[in-house]
Amino acid sequence: MNARRSSGSLASVLTSLRTLAPLGRDAARGLALLHAFWLRSRGEPSTGNAATADDLMRRAVELERAGRSGEAANLYREVLKSERHHPGALRGLRAVAVTMADWPRALDVQQRLIAAVPSVERDAESRWLAVIHYELGRAQLAAGRLSAALTELRQALRADPRFVPAALALGDTHEAAGDLKEAVRVWERAAETDPSVSVLARLERVYRSEGRPSRMIALYRAAAEQAPDDLAVATALGRVYFELEMLDEAADQFEKIEVRAPNLPVVHAFLGAVFERRGDTREAFDEYRQALRLAQSFTWPHRCRHCETVVTTWEDRCPGCRRWHVLAPVAGR
Repeated sequence: MNARRSSGSLASVLTSLRTLAPLGRDAARGLALLHAFWLRSRGEPSTGNAATADDLMRRAVELERAGRSGEAANLYREVLKSERHHPGALRGLRAVAVTMADWPRALDVQQRLIAAVPSVERDAESRWLAVIHYELGRAQLAAGRLSAALTELRQALRADPRFVPAALALGDTHEAAGDLKEAVRVWERAAETDPSVSVLARLERVYRSEGRPSRMIALYRAAAEQAPDDLAVATALGRVYFELEMLDEAADQFEKIEVRAPNLPVVHAFLGAVFERRGDTREAFDEYRQALRLAQSFTWPHRCRHCETVVTTWEDRCPGCRRWHVLAPVAGR
């Protein structure tokens, strides 16, 4: 009896609201939403589910952009009540979880999303899965739980074997756990697929400490062959030659880079050092002056492939667009 009376009351309210529809779009939208909820409360199918989901999604996106993530999440969940596998709502929930650094919740949503999207979209979603496992691993590492961190970071690399931040962190975690051999194995695999300077630097440090200069040279030569357009790798090879007193090889390497990128201050600085060690004082001063004229800093900047933000060195995440693994060395700065 009460349910019938409540249902009748709601119906009369709906009737009254219909008279407000001419007042504007917001009143009409509110009417449609309320009507859909009323039908659902009576167990009746709503013929306007798609429109209702679209309205909810638009409002959720507006709230998220306004920084009202909690309210946006509530609307995304409302959409999922009627459409359990709605990709937009799942991506919205993931975005909210990422913004709030709620990585366990982000993982739960991402697993649902991978199951919901068509196969052509799963590679992109797997990359997101790698990001989430990576952040879970970092959290475990920060808490001192090395075993749990290793598990999460391995999961990240299973989801995306080319995700360099996870490879770096996994190797670092193995090293922190006292297993340097496994750390080197992880970094070497990463260097085979993506010979970035951040990976190569870790391997160089180990090879140097073990007194294996030939291994250092082979490492950078292989990387330079694999990534011939990466001037940061080419410069690193020249630096290794110089540090090992292979001055002719160093000079040849830096002169090749100078032809491709004549305004790199670090190249002129190293050429100056090479000439100085050879005793060619005049040439050394000329190169040093050129280096100082071009820049006051010898760091190698990196640029985001998505938003073009430039930072002074490599980071796992762009500070501009907040995407992961998108910073690459600036060529010929």
